[in-house]
Amino acid sequence: MSITVRFCGAARTVTGSSYLFQTAAGAFLVDCGLFQGPKTLKELNYGAFPFRPANVRAVLLTHAHIDHSGLLPKLVREGFAGPILATRGTIDLCSYMLPDAGSIQESEVAQLNRRNKARGHKEVQPIYTQADAVASLQSFRAVDYEHWTDVIPGIRARYWNAGHLLGSASIELEIAEQGSQRPLRVLLSGDVGPEAKLLQPDPEAPSGLDYVICESTYGDRQRAATTPAVRRQHLATEVREAAKAGGALLMPAFAVERTQELIVDLVELMEHGEIPSAPIFLDSPLAIRATEVFRRHAASLDPTVDAERLLNSPHLKFTETADESKAIMRLSGFHIIIAASGMCDAGRIRHHLKRWLWNERATVLLAGFQSNGTLGRFLQNGAKAVRIQGEEIRVAARIRMIDEYSGHADGAGMASWIAARRPIARGLFLVHGEEGAISGLAERVAERIIPAAKVYQPRLDDIYELAAAEPRMMDADHRRRLAPEAVTHLDWHNEMSELMLDINDRVGAAADDRARGVIIRRLRRALLENG
Repeated sequence: MSITVRFCGAARTVTGSSYLFQTAAGAFLVDCGLFQGPKTLKELNYGAFPFRPANVRAVLLTHAHIDHSGLLPKLVREGFAGPILATRGTIDLCSYMLPDAGSIQESEVAQLNRRNKARGHKEVQPIYTQADAVASLQSFRAVDYEHWTDVIPGIRARYWNAGHLLGSASIELEIAEQGSQRPLRVLLSGDVGPEAKLLQPDPEAPSGLDYVICESTYGDRQRAATTPAVRRQHLATEVREAAKAGGALLMPAFAVERTQELIVDLVELMEHGEIPSAPIFLDSPLAIRATEVFRRHAASLDPTVDAERLLNSPHLKFTETADESKAIMRLSGFHIIIAASGMCDAGRIRHHLKRWLWNERATVLLAGFQSNGTLGRFLQNGAKAVRIQGEEIRVAARIRMIDEYSGHADGAGMASWIAARRPIARGLFLVHGEEGAISGLAERVAERIIPAAKVYQPRLDDIYELAAAEPRMMDADHRRRLAPEAVTHLDWHNEMSELMLDINDRVGAAADDRARGVIIRRLRRALLENG
């Protein structure tokens, strides 16, 4: 009997998580996430799935983040009729996150179509609408941690707390193997949180598996050891410096978990007089709804943190409406704005960046992973100018990074997590990481933890047979949506944007008009020589 897994996303990239398992009893998915980052990857969201949604009998969802859940409404709209199995925390978060994603897509497509009309281009349709997202919520079914759940005949699943996010899970599978008295045992890590993460318990998972499919987001990094006190002091230092500068402190943050962690620490620091008291504007309708979910689930969070009280602080100001959001854009002194998205690719944070990036009194504090090709990554890499909504914005604000709020274990943490899963009899697949991160984690674990021959680095749309004594990659006679290099490198859209910004920066910095003319003539000659 054949048992295969197809890597439909998060293969040598960190977005679009989706793994299709095909067995004699039928097909099921683990995760169905949205692709983010370069335009080439984003375009996959608009194309056909690499499988027929109507043939998928169930979805197992590791957690609510959009790069894991964001294509579920499209899946349901296109014919999927089975259950979506998730923890209660994940279901509560998805009930806000998915409709919000649909609303954002509708509004962004409306803006794009206005520009397309002016350029004479065709109109485009959103990936799905808010109504599609609301309809998909009817498919969710709740599961409990550490209890077996039947998926389809011959397959059962058990969810373990992954310590990454409210409701997040690593998923253990048992798949009946023909001719064998024991089932095939597979563990999908989902996203694994670091030890001592604010609000979440340490991750848990079983050992003694045939296969582990493991995330690698920070596989090539090792953070300095940290404690809650060290984390808060680092944040306090950044806030005090931003206050001295006298402008806005912009904190792009994932609406779920990262936002709540930042609020808890900011309020606690203000209450103890370690940073200046200032309004904390939560300018994200989704983050506001998510904060309400965290309040409801306070009993399941870290008992050492009084999350319910801190998330109700008078320092915290909710800006629900567009008019309220516009009102805070008129403020000029020191204040704090937390807004999605965490990678600055969508949401209200883009309006605030447009308002403040040119101002040297402003500070942008990045508090999470910035995927290749995103606006956040360009800022992190020191871009002198960026494009937002078609407009070039000079970057004069201070761009800062704080790493202690990561929702992912670092390379050393993931190596320890993998070691605790031993014995891993047949293979370790490394996913959900850029090439350097995956290679870095592979180097950490090869031989010391697991034989190098048992470590696999799948590409997008690779299919592996799992029923044999070792995994075998199937012949590539199926359609690949992208060439492997298109997944792992910046696409021409990003390179073109960077080039235009570099040209403008160089021409603008030239000593006089004569020097600017020399630069322009050289560029023209280069174009003619290569034309």
